[in-house]
Amino acid sequence: MQSRLLLVSNRLPVTLTAGEGGLHVQQSVGGLATALLSVHGASESRWIGWPGLVTDVSGAEVLAALAPHRAVPVPLSAAEVKAYYDGYCNGVLWPLCHYLLDKVRLDQRDEWAAYRAVNERFADAVAAQWKPGDLVWVHDYHLALVPALVRQRCPGARIGFFLHVPFPGPEVFRILPRRAEVLRGILGADVVGFHTASYAYSFAYACSQVLGLELSGDVLTDDGRPVRVGAFPIGIDADAFAARAATPEVRARAEALRLDSQGRKLLLSVDRFDYTKGHVHRLLALERLLQLRPELKDQLHVIQLMVPTREQVDAYADYRSTVNELAGRINGTFGSPTHTLVHLLHRSVEPDELSALYAAADVMLVTPLRDGMNLVAKEYVASRIDDAGVLVLSEFAGAATELHEAVQVNPYDLDALAGAMSRAIDMPVFEQRLAMVALRKTVHAGGVAGWAAGFIEALEQSPEATQGAPSIALEQAMAIVTAAPRLVLVLDYDGTLVEFSPSPRTATPDKALLELLTRLSQRPGTSVHVVSGRSRESLEAFFGELELGLHGEHGLWSRPDRKAEWRSRSPVPPTWLEPVRRILERVARRTDGALLEVKSGGVAFHYRATEPQLARRRLEELRAALEGDAQAGEFEVLEGRRVLEVRPRGVNKGAVVPELLASAPGATVLALGDDRTDEALFAALPPGAVAVHVGSGQSIARYRVSGVTAARALLKRVADTSRADRTPPPEALQASPSPG
Repeated sequence: MQSRLLLVSNRLPVTLTAGEGGLHVQQSVGGLATALLSVHGASESRWIGWPGLVTDVSGAEVLAALAPHRAVPVPLSAAEVKAYYDGYCNGVLWPLCHYLLDKVRLDQRDEWAAYRAVNERFADAVAAQWKPGDLVWVHDYHLALVPALVRQRCPGARIGFFLHVPFPGPEVFRILPRRAEVLRGILGADVVGFHTASYAYSFAYACSQVLGLELSGDVLTDDGRPVRVGAFPIGIDADAFAARAATPEVRARAEALRLDSQGRKLLLSVDRFDYTKGHVHRLLALERLLQLRPELKDQLHVIQLMVPTREQVDAYADYRSTVNELAGRINGTFGSPTHTLVHLLHRSVEPDELSALYAAADVMLVTPLRDGMNLVAKEYVASRIDDAGVLVLSEFAGAATELHEAVQVNPYDLDALAGAMSRAIDMPVFEQRLAMVALRKTVHAGGVAGWAAGFIEALEQSPEATQGAPSIALEQAMAIVTAAPRLVLVLDYDGTLVEFSPSPRTATPDKALLELLTRLSQRPGTSVHVVSGRSRESLEAFFGELELGLHGEHGLWSRPDRKAEWRSRSPVPPTWLEPVRRILERVARRTDGALLEVKSGGVAFHYRATEPQLARRRLEELRAALEGDAQAGEFEVLEGRRVLEVRPRGVNKGAVVPELLASAPGATVLALGDDRTDEALFAALPPGAVAVHVGSGQSIARYRVSGVTAARALLKRVADTSRADRTPPPEALQASPSPG
């Protein structure tokens, strides 16, 4: 059976209004509704979202009105809309994503609570609709928490998330007080999409900086689950815009607009009335152009169409006053009694009127300060079936990555923006045609249907999510483990018992872990050993009071039980340690986010918080510097999870296994680890031992669990097993382990 698609967005593609005769349904004209209309119309999809404020109407009436549109309402009260939408979405996330930090309202406790509560309600609505095999596609910053919340409710779902606004650079994003929660919410998806590769990279870098995750190719791994991060630039229905521009009605209206301009060059801007769109900078640049070229005051007609938006947000009232005053100043200085230079239109227009404006405009000014894509630029190009006109485009709009033949400009540089306007006004017709033909080819090649199909295909190809339960083979192995009269647990620490953090210094054991290890150590017939790359001092500080065996620096140091003294397996410090330390220290000083950990028998270069491309360059440098001595047998270089470690040759976690087996002859062994340093441990285990790899990636371990949460759950099952429970079923005793 073909998968259904559950589309999830803040607003439904239709709006309900109560009037005489009951509820009225009106089709929305927003960019998202238009972009996904073909997908929604051509499949057995459901669209989940807010239907608008509908008061004094029963829920049954709302459901009945929306049913023909396959729309599922998520009702919100006026108070919720004010706190969630006006307060957090547009008072915090919107300006943050557009780099306008002076407008970010960071003291938003109540608004954050409302944002989370609304996201929970959306997730509940998705869970109520979801059936196995359905695809879930969540849209935009309003619902950043929904992917993870749906994942909790529907563990087997394939979930996609698409951000339609820019994702800011990590230095900007990290000012957000709830940054980790927002990233974790988005990472609940299997595929995370952005309009440009730079936005995708910024997201991956933020995940690296805030959560300690590492991007491999285009995949982030979060708690063992792969999340694909990619660029999927959205397009428009270019054929529809071209066809509308060719109709007699639009052509006649375009000609009338040209006549109204009385031979003057028509400069057009079409934006939502938002402070990110650059109206003030655009008008200041126009003023500067007129000061430099005063003869243009009688040669230009400027129309600024500003579509109302976010009328309830306080920042927009002040912004409107600023724009109106600036336009008035330009008209007062450069206009005349018979010619108003700048016309501000603060309203929406019908599609035919918009197409006529596009067709009539000699120059299109699309100069936002920051924009996810900006489809207006593409709409203008598609509407120029005469291959004339000039597009002036901000380099900070996502569309700039595709529309290379536009006159691209930095909208913050008023001189450059004035110069771009001047160049566009003076551009010869043959040059206009060369550029416009190329632009039209690009716009027609990247249609909106292809954008949606490409994302859905990526989502369908993502690995199928599991319910999070261990495999049957692991279940059989665990039956043997829990029934064993003597059990030895050999456990890695970072990435196995605790999540990775941006700095190893902060990855301390939490109360729940300490309680779990205590219970395991008190379990009859059970001995517990932590084998880690951490120094003996760190392990002593973490677990010194517990009845555990501790093994530090990958087995160089061991303390078999609480009463024993620490002892080393080779002389410390080795002769090579100081010169190697100096090499790594020089590189670490030049590497933002790097941390050098000097141990008694080795040294580790941690780069969890380092920008990924910089980290790759530094690793290449370190490998080259250490290669000669490493080949001579002085030491070995081991790369783990965002760490490069130099340690004595022959010292590894597997070295502790013979001693553990000797102290507990005939015991069953359960070992858990997550990275390359644990492979030597797995290789040293005896036949019949149960080796469990935590997370994704290659491993010789027979079994696998998804991440730290699953690893702890597995250990809790062992701790919860009493003596009375420790008789395995016959089929478990007879089963031979197989890869899980």
